[in-house]
Amino acid sequence: MPAASLSLASLLFLTGIAAGGLGSLLGLGGGVFLVPLLVLVMGVPMRIAVGISLTTIIATSTVATSATIGRSLINLRLGMLLEVATTIGGLTGGLVAILISQQRLQQLFGVVAAAGAILMLTRLDKRNVLLDPAAEPGRLGGRYYEGESKAVVTYRVKRLPLALLVSLAAGSVSSLLGIGGGMLKVPALNAWCGVPLRAAAATSAFMIGVTATVGAVLYYGRGEIVPWMASAAILGVMVGSRLGFRIGATASARWLKLLLVGVLLIVSALMFARAR
Repeated sequence: MPAASLSLASLLFLTGIAAGGLGSLLGLGGGVFLVPLLVLVMGVPMRIAVGISLTTIIATSTVATSATIGRSLINLRLGMLLEVATTIGGLTGGLVAILISQQRLQQLFGVVAAAGAILMLTRLDKRNVLLDPAAEPGRLGGRYYEGESKAVVTYRVKRLPLALLVSLAAGSVSSLLGIGGGMLKVPALNAWCGVPLRAAAATSAFMIGVTATVGAVLYYGRGEIVPWMASAAILGVMVGSRLGFRIGATASARWLKLLLVGVLLIVSALMFARAR
């Protein structure tokens, strides 16, 4: 475990800015970037890195919710329903984390990242939006103003049982890997459940805070959260999250998907290399 120093705190703060920006932009929570840095660059044990990452995810979710709640991007009805399954998965994952070796956790991280990237590649040119102003969203769908279409768009939620199953898995992955579960939720909601990427990312960012809180309590109780490291990263994440939402408001859906694919593939490769 590295000793506390100004240089390391500064590095964590700067990484937190990048993690918060990309995490809020893509609905991943930032843990997908912070965990590899802590493990691969700073030599922090995997479980300590996961505990610290979970605290930053709570911060990302708080900023994300406050920044998007007035733009109708967050689907509260869908999010609260899926959060029930996610919370159950988060509790389960936190309890079994102590039974899995660090190498296996890193390999699981790489597999999840690669699977999410492949799934998003199949959806590059599909947007899941209905431009007809008379279209009905159904019970769990929604409407929001999309700058790319310059109009209010509608979407409908499909395959709800599959979304619940993915949310259960995402909760477990969140507590095991400290990634917020968005790496599973966002691709699945977009590819299989009919939710546009922006709405999926905003709804995921809303949900990850609750999921991360469940896991963070368990890690804190086991002494696997280092306060000074978590504080420096959280400050950076809060700054980066706001920058990410400003960029996301004008970026095209295709560009966001390509960015997500690239990030996931890079992270997957790094974690597989580390697990050898």
